[in-house]
Amino acid sequence: MTDAAMTETPSNHSDSTTPVPYRSGFVAVVGRPNVGKSTLINALIGTQIAIASSRPETTRKAIRGILTTDNAQIVLVDTPGIHRPRTLLGQRLNDVVDESLADVDAIAFLLPGDQEIGPGDKRILSRLRSDFAVKRDDGTFKWKVPLIAIVTKIDELSREGLISKLIEINEFADFTDIVPVSALKHDNLAEVKNVLIENMPEGPQMYPAEQITEERPEETIAELVRGAFLEELDDELPHSLAVVVDSIEYPEDNDSGESYDGKAQVIVSIYVERDSQKPIIIGRGAEHLVRVKKKLRTPVNRIVGQKAKLDLHVKVAKGWQSDPKQLEKLGF
Repeated sequence: MTDAAMTETPSNHSDSTTPVPYRSGFVAVVGRPNVGKSTLINALIGTQIAIASSRPETTRKAIRGILTTDNAQIVLVDTPGIHRPRTLLGQRLNDVVDESLADVDAIAFLLPGDQEIGPGDKRILSRLRSDFAVKRDDGTFKWKVPLIAIVTKIDELSREGLISKLIEINEFADFTDIVPVSALKHDNLAEVKNVLIENMPEGPQMYPAEQITEERPEETIAELVRGAFLEELDDELPHSLAVVVDSIEYPEDNDSGESYDGKAQVIVSIYVERDSQKPIIIGRGAEHLVRVKKKLRTPVNRIVGQKAKLDLHVKVAKGWQSDPKQLEKLGF
């Protein structure tokens, strides 16, 4: 495994003859839908910046989490799961993956420890080989960037099961490193961090140390609202759900400030595809809206930097997942 001491040693360590070089770069986090990409990124950053849900195809954009240590800065790009598109939205999500992979310094390929390697994993590996590998004469592949296998959900496995899974994954592809982890249980997270840092090129710090995401406040809040509804609702409705923060209005934006009650007002539009879906979102006696507002009160306050009021409006954008104009309006 990795020399954790080496990566965690501050650069001003007095008795070291060779100072630890500062490393920085971009890591694309890839894997089939529902493999735990967002959960891992949130665990590494230490706070929620991406929706982590048990439902597949939750992530719809490349969300960048910024992890800064004493001697390294890694930008983790949470990509939508690579899948066969069924709608125009699905195709746009695959395009997002293409853009995310364009200029990365390493790839973290997540493989679930509790499931067999399947067609989806093979399709992703094929895609990565076409973009990042050169085939040798003997049929093996030489990678242009480090390819790190991260075996997720190891808390579901026995020791024997984990060993056989690691052997299977080692035979699946020529990985630079293989790291087992349980992001939910925070088991082996430090090792994941160390391996990613070791595989970054030497380079400068790119963002302020306190910055944890590239997302604008509006985008972060929209994702939090969508994530809260994903947990609140069931069936296929979440895939028909899109969220846009129309504005964040601060008390000083109003001449008197009185109508805001001293709070920032966050105006949010929640879009569904059919009229019949509106009451499902709202709930009996607006119970879903009330619960989501209550759940998000603290994180939204933190994002806007003061007490805030969430103003949720449910609207219909008919068939938006396959309508180019609607997709553009909704930010896809």
